[in-house]
Amino acid sequence: MTVTNWRERSVIVTGGTRGIGRGVAELFAARGAAVVVTGRDEAVARKSAVELAARTGGRVHGIGVDLRDPQAVEAMAAEAEERHGHVDLVCANAGIFPEKPLREMTAADIDEVLEVNLRGTMLTVKSCLPLLERAGHGRIVLTSSVTGPTTGYSGWSHYGASKAGQLGFLRSAALELAPQGITVNAVLPGNVRTEGLAGLGEEYLRTMSAAIPLGRLGETEDIAHTVLFLASDEAAYITGQTLTVDGGQTLPESLDAFSSPGA
Repeated sequence: MTVTNWRERSVIVTGGTRGIGRGVAELFAARGAAVVVTGRDEAVARKSAVELAARTGGRVHGIGVDLRDPQAVEAMAAEAEERHGHVDLVCANAGIFPEKPLREMTAADIDEVLEVNLRGTMLTVKSCLPLLERAGHGRIVLTSSVTGPTTGYSGWSHYGASKAGQLGFLRSAALELAPQGITVNAVLPGNVRTEGLAGLGEEYLRTMSAAIPLGRLGETEDIAHTVLFLASDEAAYITGQTLTVDGGQTLPESLDAFSSPGA
């Protein structure tokens, strides 16, 4: 069993300017990998890269890209190769989750979420395939969610559909890419403490923390370490799989399930 030398690896993290993506990018940079972070706003992406490099002492480059634009996604892959010479891991993390009741949802609302979360994931993976094939040990890790594949949440039906769709893509892609030695896996986070979650309000955070068996919200590093494992040489025999990282959030039938018999 080999031990991954991260200093020899190059990583792309889409949506790496904030939240889970930023946590993932920070961990890989701290381990010595060359990291590309992307965001829709180029100035924000470059600023985030500078901040991450300063925090970790690592090699981080920021690229502005709209994942809805196939040509822009192709250019992202080409720039990553130009900067670091190769790409070993693609972490397809970028996603949006606007809340909208189904009765009020327009076709444009649906298209926006599916284009970024699902179509953007597929375009990202497709654009990086030649680079991953040349690496000989390519890794693809998708950031899905418990919402959609496992649970539901009112107002997020389009988001849930996009996240469930990622897993349908994952399974077929894993079969197709296995002969090239490329693995494809997904992390399904529960509620993680990020800027987006904070916007839902303190009462929501307290309620969700109380509903999690481990008694706390997830942190971005909880997800980042899972991605790091799936991207490693040590996980070379794992493909087409999903790993839920939610502190047991999806285990109980109800709050009553927390009480042990006879307690």
